Order: sequence, then structure tokens, then C-alpha cells
Amino acid sequence: MSIVRKEIVFQVVLITIVFLFYSFDSEDPGFLLSQVAFFTTHIIAALTIGYWLMPYFLYRRKYWQFFTYVLLVVALVILVEELVLEQIFFPGTKRARSFPGVFFSLLEVLPVIAILAGFKFGWDALQKQEQIEALKSTVKESELQFLKSQINPHFLFNNLNNLYSYALDGSPKTPEIILELSGLLRYMLYECKEEFVPLHKEIEQLHNFIKLSKLQIEDRGTVRFVVHDIETGFKIAPLILIVFIENAFKHSQAGQSENITIDMQLYMKHETLYFKCSNNHQSATNLDALDSGIGLTNVKKRLQLLYPNRHLLKIDEDRNKYQVDLSLVLRKMQEK
Repeated sequence: MSIVRKEIVFQVVLITIVFLFYSFDSEDPGFLLSQVAFFTTHIIAALTIGYWLMPYFLYRRKYWQFFTYVLLVVALVILVEELVLEQIFFPGTKRARSFPGVFFSLLEVLPVIAILAGFKFGWDALQKQEQIEALKSTVKESELQFLKSQINPHFLFNNLNNLYSYALDGSPKTPEIILELSGLLRYMLYECKEEFVPLHKEIEQLHNFIKLSKLQIEDRGTVRFVVHDIETGFKIAPLILIVFIENAFKHSQAGQSENITIDMQLYMKHETLYFKCSNNHQSATNLDALDSGIGLTNVKKRLQLLYPNRHLLKIDEDRNKYQVDLSLVLRKMQEK
């Protein structure tokens, strides 16, 4: 059902309910033609306020104009009822010959108009809130897509530089690097379109990425990646952990040509995934640069958007070691 049809149904139901209370709360309860006529003036006044005065004055913060026109509408309703309807339905009676007074008339007219116009105001507020939530969701999705789009070029740039170096040296490992790189890019381009992917697929790609990155180190150090106690049926945002691993390989080699040590662990406790990654580097390395690249800035924003109050990221650094500790409360595959 469209929003317009929903609003029409809402107004019809509201008017019917208010009319029932209006009819049976009078001195002569029942469905009388006079009651319908008087109530119709209230409906017209409420619709005028809700569909004209509110959008053009109240919502545009023209408060003085709004309240002035509301008073005019209410005054017009009172005049129509006293000078026209009273003469038609109650001719010659005391009710038709006397004007009951401003306050009495207001107490008779205002409650019904306030209820009808007030519910219209509440309906508009509800619709506006839904629009705000939809806009927030759209902005969040757009920002996530933008952040994810930055990952592929960043990853590709770093690995193409490595591939270029191997090609210049005529290394026999060049075809193997190209094969591993194409597999990772295939995963990034075609399998990471969803907001979340199966955890086991992401771990499989982490192994492939580490295998590719280890070719850069060769016999200059040790790389350890331990995975244990991983439960099935969970999903994770793709390309988050890989950023920390890429960072470890990149900066462990900055300024040092041997004794490279990279240690990574991945395990689960209940629904929480724990990731630890540490690497050594020479003291000459500019530590400020470790936390300023596109990758880390990007992944921190993605964590805030995808895992609000569901993640904990801790980065420790000193002159010779850089360590990342990340915990994520994962969702199960059937959860949205």
C-alpha cells in the first residue's frame, strides 16, 4: 500500500472514531444530521490546518502566521456554526437566538479540531522519521561502497609494485604471483559485493593473501598464521582483516632486510572472533606512517559503520614492534 493510500485510510479511521465519541458525548446522543453537519465543519477546519497551514507555515517555521491563521479558521468555524447551522437546525430556539460566548464556543470546537489536526501532525512526524532513517541507511550504504571501492585500488597498487620488482629481476616466481593475485582480485570483485560473506571464505582468502605476501619475504624471516576454534555458520564483513595483514607485511620490511617476524592468530570464543597480528620493524621506521595509510583509515571507518558497539580495536606500537588486537561480535548466517 502506498503512503498516500495509507494516509487516506488513517484519516478515515481517525475521523470515524472521533465522530463516534463526538456523537455519543453530546446532550442528545445518536447519529443526527445536525451532528454530521457540525462535525463536518470541524473536519474541514482540521484538514485546512493539517494540509495547508502546517506544510506552508508551521514546517517552514513561520509560527506567527501559522497561529494567526489557525485562530482565523477556528473563528470562522464558530461563526458558521452559530450564524448558519444553528439557524438551519434549531430555528426559533434559545440556542439559535443567543451567542454562547467565545470561551464556551472554543471549548466546544477546539478539542475535536485539535485531535484531528494533532494526529495529522503525528503522522507527518512519523513519515519524516522514516525518511530520515531511510536516508541514514542510504548514506551508510553509499559510504560503505565508497570505502570498499578504495580497497581494491589500494591493494592492487601495492601488489603491482611487488610484481614489477620480480619482473625486473626475471624471477621465476612471477607467474605464481600473477596467479595468486588474479585469484584474490576475483574474490574481491565478484564475491565481496555483499555486505557480509561467509567467515570460512574470508579465511580462505586470508591464506591465499598470506601465501602471496610471503613471496616478498622469502628467506628473510618467518611468517606464522594460526587459525583455530573457528565455528561454522557465521559471516563477516569482507576485506577487513586483510588490511591489517597487508600493513604488517608492508611495514615489517620497511628499513629492514632480514630477521622479519610476522605473527598472526585467528580464533573464536562463542560468537566473538579474535584477531591478533604483530610484526617487528626497525627503529628507524617512521611509526607515524604505520597508522596513516589509506588501508587503516579505511578499515577503522568500516568497523564503526558495520560493527557499532560490536568491535574492539587496539593498536600498540613501540620502536621495534607493531601489534593489532581486534575482536568482532559476528552475526550468524541467517541474521540480517
